[in-house]
Amino acid sequence: MHPEALAPLISKTTTLVEQFEERCGAIEQELHSLTQSLHTLAQQLPAVIKQSADGSLQTLPLQVLDRVREGLQHPVDDYQQRLRTASVEIKQGTHALTQQLQDLQRTHQLLIWKVLGVTAGCLALLLAGAIWLSAHYASVIRDNRLSADMMRAYNGADVMLCDGRLCASVDAKGKHYGNMGEYLPIKER
Repeated sequence: MHPEALAPLISKTTTLVEQFEERCGAIEQELHSLTQSLHTLAQQLPAVIKQSADGSLQTLPLQVLDRVREGLQHPVDDYQQRLRTASVEIKQGTHALTQQLQDLQRTHQLLIWKVLGVTAGCLALLLAGAIWLSAHYASVIRDNRLSADMMRAYNGADVMLCDGRLCASVDAKGKHYGNMGEYLPIKER
């Protein structure tokens, strides 16, 4: 290349390098200024964040509580309504069951009195029947005892039928019975 052509090129390159250095200086100054600003902001940032967080945290529990209350209020109201309805139904069921138990107790007591009455009537009837049967059979036994005694004596006596009449072999030496002594013992067979 020619030295004459190099001079304008060197001049342009020098101008460009000077512009580049000026720009680099300006950028460096701006970067330094930004670094200081960033350093200042970095030191202020914890205080700002703390202040912002304190403000947010003070209102956050109230907001959360309101949201939770709003979210739970409807299910809680429904649950309370169901509890009231169930309570009324249980009271009605308990009242009906109590009424049925009282009716059953009255029926049971009436049944017990009826059973006692029937049992007492049956016992009275059995007692009356036993007394009547005892009296009836006592007289039958008394009558049969006399007949039985008579039959034993007849079987042991020496008697027989004589032309349709009863004849006996009498012990003339035996003891005499009756008001006038007209009866004599019959000899045994």
